[in-house]
Amino acid sequence: MRQKLVRVIGGVALAGALVLGASGCSSSEDGGGSGSDSKCGLKIAFFGALTGDAANLGINIKNGAKLAVEQYNEKHADCKVELVEKDSQGDEKQAAGLAREVVKDSKVVGVIGPAFSGETEASGPIWEEAKLPIVSPSATRPSLSTKGWTTFHRALANDDAQGPAAASYIKDVLKAQKAYVIDDQTAYGAGLADVVKQNLGSVVAGSDKVERNVTKDFSQIITKIRASGATAVFYGGYYQEAGLLAKQMKGQGVQATLVAGDGVNDPGYITTAGKENAEGSVLTCPCSPASAAKGSFVTDYKTKWGQDAGTYSDIAFDVANIFIKGIEGGNTSKAKMNEYLKSVNYEGIANTYKFTDKGELDPSFLKVWAFTVKGGAVTPDQEIKKQ
Repeated sequence: MRQKLVRVIGGVALAGALVLGASGCSSSEDGGGSGSDSKCGLKIAFFGALTGDAANLGINIKNGAKLAVEQYNEKHADCKVELVEKDSQGDEKQAAGLAREVVKDSKVVGVIGPAFSGETEASGPIWEEAKLPIVSPSATRPSLSTKGWTTFHRALANDDAQGPAAASYIKDVLKAQKAYVIDDQTAYGAGLADVVKQNLGSVVAGSDKVERNVTKDFSQIITKIRASGATAVFYGGYYQEAGLLAKQMKGQGVQATLVAGDGVNDPGYITTAGKENAEGSVLTCPCSPASAAKGSFVTDYKTKWGQDAGTYSDIAFDVANIFIKGIEGGNTSKAKMNEYLKSVNYEGIANTYKFTDKGELDPSFLKVWAFTVKGGAVTPDQEIKKQ
C-alpha cells in the first residue's frame, strides 16, 4: 500500500510538471498578435523577389538575413529562430495573397521586407490588419510611411533623400546642362523619377515612360534623347531595362551618362548592358557600400555565399539581428515586437537604426551614396551630402 501511494503521488507530481511545462510554451494572446511565450522556434519571414527579372536584389537581402539567422542559431542550437523565405517575384499583384500566407503563421513575429515599393504598397493593409511588424531594408517610395500603418518600418533613407541626391550629382558633379528622365511606371521607378525631375528643374530637357518587363526596344526614346541634347539620362526603375537602355544608347552613338537609382545598383545591370556599355554609369543608393560594413560581415558573407555582399545585404543582416535581439528580449508576439521597434536604438554593421513615429529611419542616420561602373564592376564613388 505504501509503495502504491508513493507511485500515485509521484504520478500526480509528474503530470503537474508536464502541465506546467506545457503552459510555459502555450500561445500568448496579448491584445494584438499571437505567438509563443517561448523564445524558441519563433520565425522571421523574408518577403521579396527570389526569382524574376529583379531577383538579384531580393537574393542580396535574403542572403544577408539568412547569414544573421544562421550565425545566431550556431550559438543557440537549443533555442533556434527560423527564417521563412517568401518569393514575391517582385510582383505587386502577388503580394497581398503571399502576405496572407505569412500572417496565418502565428510563430512569425516579424517580416524583413517587402523588398520593393510596389509590393509593400499592395501588402501593407494585410500586415496592418494582422498587426505584424515589417521592416523593409530596401523599399524607398516616400508615401509608404504616409498610409497611417503602425506596422511599417524602413531601415534606410527614402526617395525624398535619394532623388535630390541624384539630381545634385547630375548638376554638380556631371555638370549637365540638360538631362533626360525616364521611368518604368512602377511605384518605385515613377516615384523616384518624379523627385529627380522636381530637383533638376530647368535642367530637364525631356522625359518619357517605359513599361517594366515589356519594353525591350528603346530606339524611339533614344532618338528623343539625342534631339534633346541631354548629356545625362536618369532612369527610374530596375536593372534589366536599364541595362537594355544603356546598351542601345551606346549602340546608337549616344554618349550621355546614364544615372539610375538603387534598383539598378547591381552587377546584373552590367551583365545586361555589357561592360563597355555600362562603363561610367552612375548608380545611387540610400545606403553605404556593403564593403564598408563593420566587423567580420564582409568576410563572413563571402565565405558563406561565395560572392561579395550586394546592395542591401548588410542592411538586411542588421534588420534580422534587430528582430533577433527583440526575441531575445522577450518580445515573443507580434504586438510585443511592434512595441519593441518603437523604441529600438540598434547599432549594426551598416548603420544605426532608430525609427520615427511614422516608421522612417531617424534623419540622423540617413545616407545616400553614388557608385560608378569602373572596369566592369560597381565601385563606390562618394557619399552625396545633403544640400
